[in-house]
Amino acid sequence: MECTAAKPSKTPSNVSNIVTRFAKVCKLRSIGVFTSENQCNNSGKKVPFLGEESSSDLTEEAECDVTDKIHHPQTIEERNVGCESGHLEISKLFDTVSSVKLAYVKLQEAHIPYDPDKIVAADELVVSQLGILCESKRAFKEKQLKGVNSVSSRSALLLAEIQVQERLLEKLKSQVKIKEAEVVNLQKELEDLELKNKKLIKEFRNQEKESIKVLNINSFEEIVKAVAKAIHDFAKPLIALMKVSGWDLDQAANAIEDKVVYAKRSHKKYAFEAYIARRMYDGFSFQSYDTEKIMKFDDPLNGLFEDPLSNFAKFCRNKYLMVVHPWMEISFFGNVDHRTFVTNGLHPYTPFYRSFVKMARWVWILQGTTASTVPKIEIFAVKRGSDFSERSMECIEELKKDAFMSSQRNERFKVEFMILPGFKVGDSLIRSRVYLSKVGFLQ
Repeated sequence: MECTAAKPSKTPSNVSNIVTRFAKVCKLRSIGVFTSENQCNNSGKKVPFLGEESSSDLTEEAECDVTDKIHHPQTIEERNVGCESGHLEISKLFDTVSSVKLAYVKLQEAHIPYDPDKIVAADELVVSQLGILCESKRAFKEKQLKGVNSVSSRSALLLAEIQVQERLLEKLKSQVKIKEAEVVNLQKELEDLELKNKKLIKEFRNQEKESIKVLNINSFEEIVKAVAKAIHDFAKPLIALMKVSGWDLDQAANAIEDKVVYAKRSHKKYAFEAYIARRMYDGFSFQSYDTEKIMKFDDPLNGLFEDPLSNFAKFCRNKYLMVVHPWMEISFFGNVDHRTFVTNGLHPYTPFYRSFVKMARWVWILQGTTASTVPKIEIFAVKRGSDFSERSMECIEELKKDAFMSSQRNERFKVEFMILPGFKVGDSLIRSRVYLSKVGFLQ
C-alpha cells in the first residue's frame, strides 16, 4: 500500500515487534479493500471479510502461541488459580487485535476513493490501537517478571546477579568510551603537531633559502666556506668506497701528491680533498648567471630532472667525468653505468651521484656570484714548496697550534700541497687552505 499524502504515523518503536509477535495469531494476510457494495460475490453469498477464519480455530491457535511463550515452572494449583484471569486477558487481547484489524481496514477504505482527511483519521486510529497493544505487551512482561520473582528466591538471586553484571558491563562500556575519546583526542593532537612540524620545516627551509640569497650578495666568504664543507662531505663517501673496494689509500694519496710528509697517517684524506677541489675549480668561470633557480630545490638532483639540459646540468656532467675516474666506478659498482648515464645527458638517481650534485651546486653558486660581486673578485693558488704566510694561507686545524708555536720559535714551514684556493676581494683576502710540513728554522 502506498500513501504519499498520509500523515506520518507516530508509532512506538516496538510496534513492529508486536505486529510480528502476533502475526500468527492475527493471520494478517493480504487484506483487500471492500465497500458495502462489493462485500458479496456474484451468487449473493457473504465474502469472508479480511480473510477471517472460524473463531474456534483462531482461539485455538492464539492459546497455543501464548502458551508456548510461557516457560515459567508452575504447579497444577497455580495454573488452575490463574486460568480464569488468563482467559480474560486473552479475550481482551483478541478484542484489541480485532480493533487493530478494523482500524487498518478503515485506513485501506480511505484510499478508495482517495480522501486525505479520512486517511489521517484512520492512521491515527491505527496508531492508537497499536499503542493499546503495546501496553498489553508491557503489562504481560511485568506480570511474567513478578511471577519469576515469586517462584523461588534462587531466581531472584540470579536476577540480582545479572543486574550487577549488567551494571558492571555498562561501567566497562563507559570506560571504553572514555578511552576511545582519549585516543581520538591524542590522534587529533598528533595530527596537529605533525601539521605544525611541517609548517616549521617549510619556514626553516624558506629562511635557509633567503639566507643563501643574502650570502650571495653580502658574504662571499661564507659561500667559500660552504664549498669547502661540501667538498669535505663528498670526499667521505668517496674514500669509504675506495676502502670497501680494496684500494690502497696510501698509494692513491701518493699518486695525488707524492713524497708528502704527513704528520699523521689520517691526514692523507686531505690529499683526496685537494684532488676533488682541483678538478671542481678547474676552468673556474667568472661569468654571471642566475643561481636562484637551482637554490629553490631542497634536493638539487630534482632540479636536474626538471631541466636536464640546463647550464647547471652541463656543469655537473663535465665535472663528474673529471672527478670520478672509470676505474673508480668499476671498482665501486662493478660497472660504469653512472658514467654512461652522465655521458648521454642523463642523471642517475643514486645516493653517490646525489652527494656529488650537492657538492657541485655550491661550486656552481660560487661561480655565479663572483662576477656579480662588488668589488671585483680574483682567485689565487699556492704552489708547493712555498713558505707559509699566515696572511694568505690557512693550515688545517690539527696543524694550527704547531704552526703558531713554531712561529714563536722562528721555525720554518713549507707548503706540501694546496687543498683549496684563495680569493682576493678588493683589498681583502680569503686565505687559501694548505697542508704544511716543518722544514727547519728561519735564517
